[in-house]
Amino acid sequence: MSGQSTYEPKTAFTRWLDSRLPILRLTNDTMTTFPTPRNLNAWYSFGAILTFCLGVQIVTGIVLAMHFVPNAGLAFDSVENGIMRDVNYGWLMRYMHATGASMFFLAVYIHMFRGLYYGSYKAPREVLWILGVLIYLLMMATAFFGYVLPWGQMSFWAATVITSLFSSIDQILPHVGTAITYWLWGDFAVGDATLNRFFSLHYLLPFVIAAVVGLHIWALHVPGNNNPLGIDVKGPQDTLPFHPYYTVKDAFFLSLFVILFAGLLFFAPNLFNNPDNYTPANPLVTPPDIVPEWYLLPYYAMLRSVPQKLIGVLVLAAAILTLFFIPWLDSSKVRSCRFRPVMRLVFWVFAADCLMLGYLGAQTADATRTIMGAEVPLVWFARGGTLFYFAFFWILMPVLGRIEATRPLPDSIARPVLGRGAPLAAPAE
Repeated sequence: MSGQSTYEPKTAFTRWLDSRLPILRLTNDTMTTFPTPRNLNAWYSFGAILTFCLGVQIVTGIVLAMHFVPNAGLAFDSVENGIMRDVNYGWLMRYMHATGASMFFLAVYIHMFRGLYYGSYKAPREVLWILGVLIYLLMMATAFFGYVLPWGQMSFWAATVITSLFSSIDQILPHVGTAITYWLWGDFAVGDATLNRFFSLHYLLPFVIAAVVGLHIWALHVPGNNNPLGIDVKGPQDTLPFHPYYTVKDAFFLSLFVILFAGLLFFAPNLFNNPDNYTPANPLVTPPDIVPEWYLLPYYAMLRSVPQKLIGVLVLAAAILTLFFIPWLDSSKVRSCRFRPVMRLVFWVFAADCLMLGYLGAQTADATRTIMGAEVPLVWFARGGTLFYFAFFWILMPVLGRIEATRPLPDSIARPVLGRGAPLAAPAE
């Protein structure tokens, strides 16, 4: 961690422990006295909220794993009859885990868009951003594996469709894609071996995520937090100790988040669940429309917007991999969109584009809308949304960073916060 430690053991026991395992010193320096920019707003509380969500998913997942049977013939019954009806509070654990996944992704999307808006990916926080994207990628993999486990109709067919995407590699390397698909299945079709593999990975990956979260926090504490102004800390006058100022603030917004979580859990636990998944998996009956969970719908819309399977898979992979390169795609010397009027407008168009792609991903592949008396296929909008997604990162970010006229930056964090009419300075060239 950066900076000198301010921890001083007070008792003989803490001095003894500190000389052998300085865990109290680490806690003090990273959670108590850690200097934090004094102008962080509510959007910066989602780091703590995400830590809470990860804890909920791990604890409820361990309890559910004690009663789940990873067998293609027994999995559905072990969930719907065993966990939901026979296990004490099993229904609560199951719904808390399923609803918690949606709340986890809701929080992580807010966290990511906040980072995009305030430029938290820019130097010296590139590794922090990359680790965050890696966590996001691991979350998507974990969620997909978990979606398969109830072994309902949507679970089975989602596993079949998504894993079959790897077979498109045959168009480049003959037989390689099919070999990868069979390896994922553990058989020549989605079945018992597939369920066992996905269960093992779904149980393992949350602990991998927890380890990467530790690295993410470590990478945060080296340069320190970014802030809404996007300017560096100039001195002690710009910071506050993390405790009690931000621990109290995080606790307050976490409480609001938990109220929303509880409301969905107890009053609408099936809001995000697909009705087809309450029917046992049947390899002989294909659902009318196969869709993933809501948090993967934008990528699903991109995949379906391309008629050629291999190119669609490449577009899907590129959409995710692009996130790793954002620190180098943005050429602006100003971090925060508060001082970039054009980029701020483009950012909100991008956010609307992601919402539109999510909506389109939930529609049927042949869905249309009547516009000015003409039937317009929604896939056209998906293609336009996909093009704008890539244009935002690969064209607008590099170009706007060079040509946009930015507003002048405050000379410190403290002056605007304390309302002293800070003199303004132009951003460094």
